[in-house]
Parts: sequence; structure tokens; C-alpha cells
Amino acid sequence: MKQSTILWQPNEARREATAMYRFMRERSCSSYDELYRWSIDDLAGYWQAHAGFCDVNFHKPASAVLVQPGDMTTARWFVDAELNFAEHLLRHSGNRPAIIFRGENGARRELGFDELRSEVAALAAALKSSGVGQGDRVAGFLPNCPEAIIAMLATASIGAVWSSCSPDFGINGVVDRFGQIEPKVLFCADGYFYNGKRCDSLAAVRGVVAAIRSVQRTVVVPFTGDRLNLGNLPNASTWRDFRGSTAKLEFPGFPFAQPLYVMYSSGTTGVPKCIVHGAGGTVLQHLKEHVLHCDVVSGDRLFYFTTCGWMMWNWLASGLASGATLILYDGSPFHEDGRILWRIAEEEGINIFGTSAKFIAAQQKAGIRPRDEFDLSSLKSVLSTGSPLAPGGFDYVYDAVGSDLQLSSIAGGTDIISCFAAGNPILPVRRGELQCLALGMAVSIYNDEGRPVLQENGELVCTRAFPSMPVGFWNDPDDRKYHAAYFERFPGVWAHGDFAEITASGGMIIHGRSDAVLNPGGVRIGTAEIYRQVEKLDEIVESIAIGQNWEDDVRVVLFVVMRPGVVLDEVLRQKICKVIRDNTTPRHVPARIVAVPEIPRTISGKIVEIAVRSVVHGEPVKNTDALANPQALRHFIDRPELKV
Repeated sequence: MKQSTILWQPNEARREATAMYRFMRERSCSSYDELYRWSIDDLAGYWQAHAGFCDVNFHKPASAVLVQPGDMTTARWFVDAELNFAEHLLRHSGNRPAIIFRGENGARRELGFDELRSEVAALAAALKSSGVGQGDRVAGFLPNCPEAIIAMLATASIGAVWSSCSPDFGINGVVDRFGQIEPKVLFCADGYFYNGKRCDSLAAVRGVVAAIRSVQRTVVVPFTGDRLNLGNLPNASTWRDFRGSTAKLEFPGFPFAQPLYVMYSSGTTGVPKCIVHGAGGTVLQHLKEHVLHCDVVSGDRLFYFTTCGWMMWNWLASGLASGATLILYDGSPFHEDGRILWRIAEEEGINIFGTSAKFIAAQQKAGIRPRDEFDLSSLKSVLSTGSPLAPGGFDYVYDAVGSDLQLSSIAGGTDIISCFAAGNPILPVRRGELQCLALGMAVSIYNDEGRPVLQENGELVCTRAFPSMPVGFWNDPDDRKYHAAYFERFPGVWAHGDFAEITASGGMIIHGRSDAVLNPGGVRIGTAEIYRQVEKLDEIVESIAIGQNWEDDVRVVLFVVMRPGVVLDEVLRQKICKVIRDNTTPRHVPARIVAVPEIPRTISGKIVEIAVRSVVHGEPVKNTDALANPQALRHFIDRPELKV
């Protein structure tokens, strides 16, 4: 396979000004490849050097950086070390903004670093006064607002465990998550704004509190108005009343593996798994990705479009540790005809703009050219994750957003609260590729026999331990569920669930989820390989592909959402088949192409091939509460086109 086209590369001055370059030179490495190889060959040496480079503050030093008596599942990091996660995110001071909040409804708020520290101190004292201590759980059912960041930091500062989801979750979705971890305190809001409408949250909160008996206190943020009716909501108070007066900011030391976050799997195949992440591993990984892979420097304005229910919210919050100003947005990214985020980027001088591949594809389909309408001269990088970014998405960003940008398509997930493949400010950006394997992550691609391959599709695995492996799953004392999730397919090796390849340049291409891989005639095909071609067509808004069991084999079925006014006729079907065949292989060509009005997605925006496949085969979808639009599943039931 020949190397992909280079779309951007840093000039020498920009390259040498990066933290990645300085770190590489400190290690006497002449290239990123050499630095990466050292980082996985000497794990303890790398992570210790990284902690020093990023000024990780240990209250108590480690007796050993890595102890691993068996395979990677037995690894213990920074043994006996103590630190405080919140201390790292609050180590900057002054009146410079730490958080700038922008709402869909036009709201704008700003908090300086000193004000943020004061708010966290007061809320931490209130939590302690309410009986919350080390290891207790605190939950947030909140919009992406400053109070969510403050509540998380206050929780972390006292050694309690934070867990959050966005207010667009239904009651059952919230109870399925928070009900498992039994929080003592629930933070929520009176409502939120989305797509020009005010949405009430208090009715759902009442249902959640009634179902989760562990909640002793409910704290309500007046997000949509100042007048709150807390009737019929037991043990409730407003944010202002709960917060109380000022207090001294304290940062006691906790073990490196102290539980910090409980995060959740998508839950589309059953009750969501509760993934517990530790404080030390999270701060190390996020500092690595921000400082080295994204070149975030103090004073940068860092934005990622996310909700509190997606791991990118946790990732964004950690930008405070690098001295960045967080730009928070709550609302629809398609407000103002799809232009609101670009307007905010101009007005707030955003330097790092994070979004999803879905958003980029939608902007491209809508013909929006941000560089022609907005001053985006402050932008130095654009990040994309959530699903694979098609090569055409790369072309769009460099044509319509900016030509001198580092475009970083990144891949990892909730399971590791970080990335396996990431951006790199000292390397070129190649069309359709993630730039590099992330430092300290021993990533490989395994074929079906469990052998590593290069420039071939296979299972993305990690063969050596890393600090942000989960502490475990909640209520899984023997780690049986944890091991089954990641280590069952290749014993002792982390199997991530992505179908991918490592390219000739050392980058990566993600071909989709391996559990959604198509298998016609015994040949494994990643769904993203099909989506990349279909997305080129102006007639189609988006698509989803599944494998349908048919005549003792599997056939590929493609569902498409048409642009308004366009009809899926035989001419268009043949056009779709031709673009797929010409750019992939005949086996990628769908046996059936069916038009549907919408495609089901998780609340974090990911399409759900497995749920659609289940519906097509007449099987139940176990947890529709995990879906943002569960009603969309009905469009796939008993389709006559799939009976012939």
C-alpha cells in the first residue's frame, strides 16, 4: 500500500517550538519513531520521564513505577505513590479565564482561575458537610456548564468518585447508570436548551431520585431560569444554598489508583458496564495527550463539542492542568444553520477546536465554508473523534476551514479514557490517516490467528500495560466482567474492539467496530470502508451497513438517508454500487440498498450497527434507553426488501 497524500506538515520553527520536540530532544531521540519505540520498550522509564516533564505532583513518591508479576492484567503503576487529581487541574491561578461558557440561547459566562479555585473549595466543604468522603459517589445529571466542572473538581479533591451523564438521557437510562453506583449526592439542572427549545429536567430528576434510594441530597442548578420550584423533590436545595460560604482549598493525597470516575459503556446490548478509572492514570494520560500530542500550552483556548455523558468531557476538563482556558458549549451544534460553533470559535479566539467526524461530514454536506464567513486565524488544530473521519473529511477541513492546521483524527475510547492513536504536532497529516500511535501505548494489529500484521486489516490490540487501564468494573469483585470485556479473545492482550490497520507511514486507519465487521463469503469488511465511499455522494446524507444472514452466508445490506427531495431509484442504486466497487472491492458492494428516514444513534452520537442488525433479524434490542432516537429502529423492522 502506497503512502497517503500529505495534506499538511509543520514548518521547522513550528515543529521545534512544540513540547513533543523538546521532549524528544531531551531523550536524545532523532525522530518520533525512535521516541515511540523507547516509550513502549521501557514503559517504567517512559512514564516516569513523562511525569517529570509534565510536573506531576506526587505527595508521596512511588516505591516502584511499574510492578507486573504476570501479563498486563496484573500491572500496578506508581506503587505507594499519592497525589490529588483536582490539584493538578487547579494548579494555575490569577484572573485569566479558566472557563468560558457559551449557550445556544446566547448566554455567556466567564470564570477566572482564582474564582474557579474558590468555587471548588466552597463546594468541596459543602460535600464534606453532607457526609461525602473518600470513595463515595457523586453524580451529575447536568448540561455542559461550569457547575459540572466545579462539582467534578470538588468531588475529586476530597477523594470521592464522580460520574455524569447529559440531561437528554431518559429516566431509565440514568437509573441504569447511576443506580448501579449508588451516589450520595445528585447534581442536576432545572432544564437545558436544545435546537431552539427549552427542555425541562426536573420531571426526570424526580423519577431518578425516586428510583435511586441512595441519593441523600439533590442539588439543582438554575440553568434556564432563577426561579426554581423544588416541590415534590425530597432533600433538594439550590446550588447557591448548598454551596455555602467560602472555604480553604485543600488537596489531601490519595493513592495513584484512587477511583476518580465511573464511566459507562454504550449500553446498547444490555445494562451499561460501569468502568472505573483511577486518578493517577487519568492525569498522566491526559497530560500526555494535551501537552505532547495536541501541543496545548498555557493560555490556549481549548474547545471540544461534547456533553457530560461522553468521555471527551472528562478529557476536555483536564485541559485546565495545562493552563488552557476551557470553552464550554451547551446546545445543538447545528444551531444557527450549523454555524454557531464557528461563530464561537471566532468570538472566543479558539486555538484547538474539537468535534466529531459526523459534524464534519454534515458541514461538508451542507456546503458550509467556515473560513469564508468567519475569522478563524486563531485556530492551530482541529480534532475529530467519535467515528472514523473519511478521507473526504480531511479534504473538506483543509479546503473549507483552514490550510495551515494540524488535523488530528484520534481514536481510543471510554474504556481507556484516552487514545491509542493520536495527533502529533511534529509529523505530517496524511489524508485519511490518524497521525501516529500514542506514546506509551504498545498498539498492534492482530489477524484472526493472533499474529501481528502491518498494512493489513485486523483487530486493534494493546500488548503491554498502560496507566489508564480501568481500575476495574463496578460490582465486579473477581474482575470476571472486566477480563471478559478486553482479554478473552487474546489472553493477556487488550482487544479494543476496533477493526483497523497500521499504515506504511506508521499512522492508522480505523475501519469500524470489530463487533460490527461484515463477513460476506468469509471475508472481513469494516463498515467504515463502505461509509467513506457513500459519503462522497451528494444525494446521501448518511448511511449504516450491516450483515444480514442469508442462505447460509452473510450479505451486505446498506441503509441510506436521502437528501430532501431525492428518491432512491435503480439509477442511484447502481451509482452507489459503482462508487463502492471502484474504490474498494466487489465484496464491499451491498446486496441490498434500502432508504430510511433516519438512523438510530447512541446519545453520544454513534450509529448502532448491532442494534439495527438485531432488529433486521427479529431479535430484541436489550436497552433502547441508550439511544438518542430509539424510535428510528422501527424503520428497520420487517422490511420487504430484505426478504428476497
